[in-house]
Amino acid sequence: MKYLSTMGARLGMVMLLLFLISCSKRNITYFSNLDPEKENVFSDSPQLEPIRIQTEDELEIKVTTLNPESNVLFNYGVISGGDQVNVEAIGNYNLARYIVDSEGNIDFPILGKVNLVGLTREEAKNKLTELLSKLVTDPRVELSISNFKITVLGEVNNPSTFTIDSDKITILEALGLAGDMTVYGKRENVLVIRQSDSGKKVIRVDMLDKAVLTSKNYYLMQNDVVYVEAVTKKVKQADINPTTIAILSIASSVAVALIFSFDEIFN
Repeated sequence: MKYLSTMGARLGMVMLLLFLISCSKRNITYFSNLDPEKENVFSDSPQLEPIRIQTEDELEIKVTTLNPESNVLFNYGVISGGDQVNVEAIGNYNLARYIVDSEGNIDFPILGKVNLVGLTREEAKNKLTELLSKLVTDPRVELSISNFKITVLGEVNNPSTFTIDSDKITILEALGLAGDMTVYGKRENVLVIRQSDSGKKVIRVDMLDKAVLTSKNYYLMQNDVVYVEAVTKKVKQADINPTTIAILSIASSVAVALIFSFDEIFN
């Protein structure tokens, strides 16, 4: 029975080797090439591209003039009846919102269709101010994108779409909102899917490299999708039928048990 004992030992060694291979070390530390011996200072700030209005954006626009009725008119498109101005409407006119249609227009009171797609917030404010100046004296325009959002998918703990209060968010903040990457997330190859004038483009970001801290890809744009790919090991695991894994595991355990049982019986 020495043969069976040797066979069992070899099988045990093979299983141990497979276990050690499966547990091979991966680098999951962000910016792992930072100098651990000294303070790392980055004098170059990452480039923040101006946010530009896109189709389907929801804009919150507030117009203020010296005339209370004009305020209601340009924010709601109506004038109160008679000589009395609707005080409640004046107090709430900052809630007026407009959806940018597929052609890049908003339907603004009195002005009609106004094309704003591709403009920055400041450019859009200036355009509306110029148009309104032809109708009233000294108009003031406030404009914000109320549905500024980003989506984080893939190997993160909380994949979802997040609405952002400001118009600035970093890729680190986005991953933080999603509960960070799982251990299976490919940190060296995070994808950012972005809508551009020429179509959708895919940007690859290496979160292991400190260079991302000064990269133009450090900041996200509205409607960006951040996708974290899974490492090869998990992809292969997903391709194997769970029933097959269970059967192989049981068969392996039974084989080992039989080998050592025979060894005990015949020795």
